Parts: sequence; C-alpha cells; structure tokens
Amino acid sequence: MHSEFELIARYLAPAPATPDQGVTLGVGDDCALLATTPGERLAVSVDTSVADVHFPAGAPAAAIGHRALAVSLSDLAAMGARARWCLMSLTLPEADDAWVAAFAEGFHALCEATGVALAGGDVTRGELAVGVTVMGEVPPALALTRGGARPGDVLAVTGALGGGAGGLARWQAGRRDPGDPLLARYLTPRPRLAAGLALRDLATSAIDVSDGLLADLGHLRQASGLGAALDPERLPLAEGLVDALGEAGARRAALAGGDDYELLVTLPGERLEEARARLAGQSLALTAIGTITETPGVTGVETGGTTGWQHFSGDTP
Repeated sequence: MHSEFELIARYLAPAPATPDQGVTLGVGDDCALLATTPGERLAVSVDTSVADVHFPAGAPAAAIGHRALAVSLSDLAAMGARARWCLMSLTLPEADDAWVAAFAEGFHALCEATGVALAGGDVTRGELAVGVTVMGEVPPALALTRGGARPGDVLAVTGALGGGAGGLARWQAGRRDPGDPLLARYLTPRPRLAAGLALRDLATSAIDVSDGLLADLGHLRQASGLGAALDPERLPLAEGLVDALGEAGARRAALAGGDDYELLVTLPGERLEEARARLAGQSLALTAIGTITETPGVTGVETGGTTGWQHFSGDTP
C-alpha cells in the first residue's frame, strides 16, 4: 500500500509549472507561493464533493476527478474571473493505484483544458470525498456578483437546463453509456469560464446554476433585493431530456434539478444581442427566460414547494 506522499508523487503532482502560471513554489512544500497579477483581485471558492451525495461512488474515477474540479471552477465563471490555480484534498478509503491514476487523469485533463495550475493539496484516509479550492483573478470593476441586478433587466441562461438531473436519473436507472448526452452532462459538466469572461462587462449580476434554477435565482433575488418573472415556455431543455423524463418531468428538472453548472445572468435588454453574439463564437446559446421585477418573489411558474437541492433538508439527491 502506498503512502500519501507516494500517491501524490506518482499520480497527483503536476508537471513543473511554467513561468506564466504564476506558481513560484508548488507541490512539495508546506505552502504554495503564487504570483498574482497587479491591479486584479483574487477570487477564491471552495467545494467539497462527497461520494453518494454529490456523485455516485461507482462513477468512473476519471469523471469524479473532472467533476470535482469543474463544480468549483463554475463559481469562478459566475464571477467573471480568469481561473489560475487550484488546491485539492482527496480522502480515500484505500490506496487503489488504478483508481487514483484514473482520477488524476480526469482532474489533470481539466486543469490543462482550463489553464489551471494545481498548486498543492493533501491525501488522507477515510470515506471517499474530494475538496477543491479554486483561485482566479478579476479586475475589481468587472467582478460579477449576485447583488447587481436591476428592475427591467433581462434574465438569461447559458446553454441548456435539466441535463444534470436527467443524467442522474439515467444513472439511477442503470444506464452507463458514456456517449449518453445526459449522463455526460451529469458526470462531466463543463464550467462556463469563457462565457463568464465574455459577459463580465455586459451582465449586471450572475450566479452558476448548481442547486437548481429556482434555488439559485432565489440567491440572486435575495442579494439584489428584487423579484423575477419567468417564462417557463422559454426554458432551454437539455438534449434528450423530454425523451427521458417526459415534458412535465423535463420542465421540473430544468427548474429545480440542479447540477447544470450553466450561468444565470441579468443584463440590460439592449445588451442581449451583443451578449448572444459573443457567446455564439463559443457555440454557446444564451436564452432569455424572464425579467427582473421590483416586486419580490417569482411569478410565471408553480414551484410546488420545490426549489432545488439543499443539504440537511432530509432529501437525497
């Protein structure tokens, strides 16, 4: 059985950082030393992913590695930050070389794809869980927050909704086809980092859709002190979602399913087409699904008391 240091050295330690990555001292010391960009603010977020709470314990190890990093990077995307560094802590029930190698492959691949440098971390023994801290940079005047929405702003969402919930339903039904678009949306979500950068000088507020559209819209409304009018007929549904869940089930998944990691943004109506044009270069849709109102609450949809995933609610994902 390998020690934590052997696992880190063999599978988790990244290649030496290049000068442009800003890691002046990385894996192997008590702390990492990072060179931040003058004039920009450091954006930091942390997420913990626990087996059979945030992902199935039996999911492919590479997907678990990808997903653990992706869900944290999604927070940087929502703030319009450029992703730079991450720290990762991995808790394992046993030292399984093949599993750790596949996990590391998924994690490192997303690091490379997003330009993120792994600057340090930890490996411990216990129930399977992954903690990822991400750090990015953003000019202070361009940082997107949840509290900037204004009455009359258009409410829009990137990509499509409901795929995370649809993929979870497929997994729970025993589907394991890696080519299934819903399973891919659930197991290997794509953080919308490029979209966040493209929209940060157009949007007035933003949040990533992790707990469900209604739940995350609630966070944005609360921070902005406003309400929203939704048009449920305009919700962009993930590929294959209606076939998997039916029309009513698909719309419920889009409203409250969670695990979509799209960006929910507000912006002036006159900037909507410009925003769409910017995202068209990324082959990413931006769909207007409602407006921000002065009246608190949400109109246009029946929630049925369900707004999305909440820990300690008594429910299971």
